[in-house]
Amino acid sequence: MDLHEKASSSKPGGTTRPVQVGSVSIGGGPFHVIAGPCAVESPGLLLETARAVRDSGASLLRGGIFKLRTDPSSFQGMGRAGLEELKAMKGELGLPLVTEVTDPRHLEAMLEVVDMLQVGSRNMFNYPLLSEVGKTGRPVLLKRGFSARVEEWLLAAEYIRKEGNENIVLCERGIRTFETATRNTLDLASVAWIKAREPYPVLVDPSHGTGLRELVPPMALAAAAAGADGLLVEVHPRPGEALSDGRQSLDPAEFARLMDRLSALLAALGRSPLGKS
Repeated sequence: MDLHEKASSSKPGGTTRPVQVGSVSIGGGPFHVIAGPCAVESPGLLLETARAVRDSGASLLRGGIFKLRTDPSSFQGMGRAGLEELKAMKGELGLPLVTEVTDPRHLEAMLEVVDMLQVGSRNMFNYPLLSEVGKTGRPVLLKRGFSARVEEWLLAAEYIRKEGNENIVLCERGIRTFETATRNTLDLASVAWIKAREPYPVLVDPSHGTGLRELVPPMALAAAAAGADGLLVEVHPRPGEALSDGRQSLDPAEFARLMDRLSALLAALGRSPLGKS
C-alpha cells in the first residue's frame, strides 16, 4: 500500500502524541518555538542568544555544535571542544538545548549536554544513524530530507521508533524543487497532511525553508495557520557576522516582533498560546 492508498484509508483527525523535552511538552498544547544560531560559534555568543530568545518567549534553544556543510572550507562547528565548554555552562543557558548529531561516535558525549537530538536533512536517509539515535531514548527532531517524499520521511521515523523510542518530532524544512527564488520550497501541505493522520508533533523551519530573512516571518505565521506545533527559527545577535546562514537569521529585535505577531495570530485562530520553558 503506497502513501496515497494509506491516505484514502486513514481517518482524518490524527491525535498528536506529545514529546517531553526537559520541562517542555511539544505537541497537542502550546505552540513552541526553538530559536538560536545555526552554529555555535562560541559559548559566549550562545549564552547571549539564549537570553535574548528566552526573553521573547522561546521554549528551547537551538545551536549546531557539529555542522555538515556542503563547502568543506566552511565553518564546521566547534566540535568536541565546544561540547566540553557547553557542558560547563549548561546551567546558565536556561533553556533545553537542541543540536544536530552527525556521527554516532559523538552520541555518548552529546548525551551529557543535549536535551534533544536533531537529525538533519542530509542524514534523514542515514538509517544506521537513525537506529543509534533511537537507542538513546532521547527526544529526536527529525528533519525532512531536501529530496524526500512524505512517505520516506515517515519511514525514517520508523527506524527510530523500532528501537523503542517514540519521542519523535518531525520538522518540515523545505524541499528542493525547480524554483530558485528561495533556498528551498516550504511544503506546508505536508504539515497539514501529517497532522491529520499521524501521531507525531510537527515543527516548521522557515529559515532553511526560504533562506531569506524577510520571508521567515510570513512563512512562520503561515506554518502556525497550517496547524504546526511550533517553529525552528535561526536567530543571531549580529546576522551580518554569522559564520553560518546569516542571510536567513533574524536578529533579536526581529525575533521579538515575530513572537508578538505569532501570539496575536494564535489567539485569532483559537489555538493554544505560545509556550515557554
